[in-house]
Amino acid sequence: MTAYSLSDDLSLALALAAEADLISLGRYRAVDLVVTTKPDRSPVTDADQAVERGIRAGIAAARPDDAILGEEYGSEGQASRRWIIDPIDGTANFLRGVPIWGTLISLAIDDVPVVGVVSSPALGKRWWAAAGHGAWAQAAGEPVRQLAVSAVEILADASLSYNSLQGWDAAGRLDDVVALSRSVWRTRAIGEMWAYMLLAEGAIDIVGEFDLQPYDMAALIPIIEEAGGRFSSVNGESGPWHGSALATNSLLHAATLELLSPKRPT
Repeated sequence: MTAYSLSDDLSLALALAAEADLISLGRYRAVDLVVTTKPDRSPVTDADQAVERGIRAGIAAARPDDAILGEEYGSEGQASRRWIIDPIDGTANFLRGVPIWGTLISLAIDDVPVVGVVSSPALGKRWWAAAGHGAWAQAAGEPVRQLAVSAVEILADASLSYNSLQGWDAAGRLDDVVALSRSVWRTRAIGEMWAYMLLAEGAIDIVGEFDLQPYDMAALIPIIEEAGGRFSSVNGESGPWHGSALATNSLLHAATLELLSPKRPT
């Protein structure tokens, strides 16, 4: 197998994201957008499918020995290097004309995400990182800037995005997130990948949610961690494999986990 540097892999992910943006923006707010319902009752558009096909084709051409996991077309191949794709994170927003959506592309090596790109063309922004290479962002017409999480040290000063109360409720953890909301300065439900990117930019301090798949999270992890943050499941497990996400500026992670830990009857 050819050895690729993480810089090479990040360059490929950025090129794939640029191509994906052309496809998705071409279908955003299209009057003939085709919307169907998947078996899990979530919506899928022809744009989701076209973006993932384009990314898969690009990976197959540039990294033919690598495996792929994508939201729309599942797993392909077996290898220690696996690309993880969410062609349009925020499909419900996309089909309703809400601009908070984006393409997520990650490379995981031995199940550890080491490259992440989040591209949100409707917002005019892109974020990216590779392990050991820092986290970066660029808005349309602006220079590239390096990302860093906030320095907020106590929950009483923290800003929280809980993303979906229904998700916490369905997981049986509504009381936990309400308790957390009472301990922080400010709460919002920003949603989708944007909440996590705002955390990496230092604009908010805690993000958490349930009902997630690996392709919803993998690209976020290198960006958050390279910006100085920490990412785990709501129960503190590492990686994007446990169905939930808790991201913080690192300084607040232990206190947030403690507050969210299921309370046992005494």
